[in-house]
Amino acid sequence: MSKHPKSPSFLAENRKARQYYELLEFFEAGIVLTGPEVKSIRQGRVSFTDSYIDFKNGEAFVMNMHISPYSNAGYMVQNPGRDKKLLLHNQEIKQLTAKVEQKGLTVVPLKMYLKHGKVKLEIALARGRKLHDQRDELKRRAENRDLERELARG
Repeated sequence: MSKHPKSPSFLAENRKARQYYELLEFFEAGIVLTGPEVKSIRQGRVSFTDSYIDFKNGEAFVMNMHISPYSNAGYMVQNPGRDKKLLLHNQEIKQLTAKVEQKGLTVVPLKMYLKHGKVKLEIALARGRKLHDQRDELKRRAENRDLERELARG
């Protein structure tokens, strides 16, 4: 058995977040889930489409994150679109709430992974990109890809 801590096991990713948002600060949060939801997430049956983080009564919740019902859940009734509570420190919640209210920023989920057997969610404070910013970013990435390809050829 190795003495090195296990690296996080990747489960799901919000690929559109980097396209639509400029990511400013990153945070790691635990998430409150039921057993069948965890099993469904382990199968990769989670969708981040239109999901975001909302703050209510000093708590953080993930909104619109769809976790498909687990087929072998038995008697447990699952609501795939329910709001899931995030586990963050009070200081982090206050900091994020203040920045969202003041600067017109938003908080978006980026990745879901396992860390020491617990499901974790990477979230980011983000600023929305304009359409021309998205196009500039795509053009810049294409140019970098072409340059790397040319350097690899020699």
